[in-house]
Amino acid sequence: MIWKVIILITLSIAIACTSKQVKKIQIESTMPTFSTTDWMKTTNVYEVNVRQYTNEGTFNAFLKELPRLKDMGIETLWFMPVTPIAQKNKKGLLGSYYSAADYTSINPEFGTLEDFKSLVNEAHRHGFKVIIDWVANHTGWDHVWTKTHPEYYEKDEATNDFKAPSGMDDIIELDFNNVQLRKAMIDAMKFWIVETGIDGFRCDLAFWVELPFWIEAKKELEKEKRLFWLGELDPLEHPDYMQVFDAAYTWTWMHKTEEFYKKQITLDALETVLNRYEETPGMKAWFTSNHDENSWNGTEYEKYGEAAKALAVFSCTWPGIPLIYSGQELPNHKRLKFFEKDFIDWKENYELHDFYKTLLNLRTQNPALKADDSIAPVYRINTSANDKVLVYLRKNDRHQVLVLLNLSNKTIDFKHSDSHLEGNFEEVFTKEKLNISEETNFTMGAWNFLVFEKS
Repeated sequence: MIWKVIILITLSIAIACTSKQVKKIQIESTMPTFSTTDWMKTTNVYEVNVRQYTNEGTFNAFLKELPRLKDMGIETLWFMPVTPIAQKNKKGLLGSYYSAADYTSINPEFGTLEDFKSLVNEAHRHGFKVIIDWVANHTGWDHVWTKTHPEYYEKDEATNDFKAPSGMDDIIELDFNNVQLRKAMIDAMKFWIVETGIDGFRCDLAFWVELPFWIEAKKELEKEKRLFWLGELDPLEHPDYMQVFDAAYTWTWMHKTEEFYKKQITLDALETVLNRYEETPGMKAWFTSNHDENSWNGTEYEKYGEAAKALAVFSCTWPGIPLIYSGQELPNHKRLKFFEKDFIDWKENYELHDFYKTLLNLRTQNPALKADDSIAPVYRINTSANDKVLVYLRKNDRHQVLVLLNLSNKTIDFKHSDSHLEGNFEEVFTKEKLNISEETNFTMGAWNFLVFEKS
């Protein structure tokens, strides 16, 4: 039975503890509604680049990292594509993970299907959720379907061959107007749920695939279990897709923060972007790095310099969920090659392990940092340095978390002017206790951050 529903997404936020007008986005849907489960509201996502993670580059070699990542506070492991890589027209020596040769087999570079099943089982035993990258829009040139079902693909009228996307000559596009292709794709996704027990999908370039497919896929696949759907799309550009996806990328924020650091645009410009995100449905996924950014545009330190850690604090404390990429806990100052073996240069001392552990555990344990801002709203706090600092309070009943970010290259002295902000707080990194009132004066170094939990 198809249910016709109107999803009313209402997001509201208060500035300086004064509510602003509520805005609504209406989305028509032809699917049953699914509420976000509790674990999704407190989760974080750690992207695993299996090829570059260890010298061996295998599932079995990655197993030893599970206890460390659990201690760091990681909740959900996202594995980049685990399927075999097409060889025809491949890039570099090893090719792209995103050019699949078969949707229901394992890349032998990483191990076997049994190895992956064992990894998922062990991850579950440690308390992790596991999602895998799903590349629905396209395959490699020698995917098994090119022989068995060539009708699944779009054709290039000029060459009468399979159609490659502009500028991407190692992949060919699937035809989602084909009913049998949609069924085969859903069956392939179901294989990983049933055979390996994964908990969801990170859907590559999700907006390149027509929304009706994702609606159809979610309805069918969630007959097996409630899944976590992370979409590689920006809800500012594709809000209608959020009727399917639990969380989606904040590309606009990522680009604007890089522009902010490199071109010294105003803090108001960042706040304008945040205002826009507050008016869109679904959970937002915040990040300072991922596989694409690291390899092609630079590490977070190339993009954000001294602001990198402050923006990581933001990613872990603003409504939504944080995404963390392999090696950010080092920190990693290296661009990882995409089509070659170029493993992460792990050191004995993971300098940012405790930094992320503090933030991620705070998110998990304090209800004020739940991803859903309808139950844990964010209040922007007015200060005497609004052009330099971003200060906000997250609240859920009696639980409160106060975040102060000096987004400038100068030491700043300032006060807040919000009578609702008061009480005893403890800074989560230093454990310093502070009674905050309207008379409290804050001094923060350039690009510094403070995170207080109400005691």
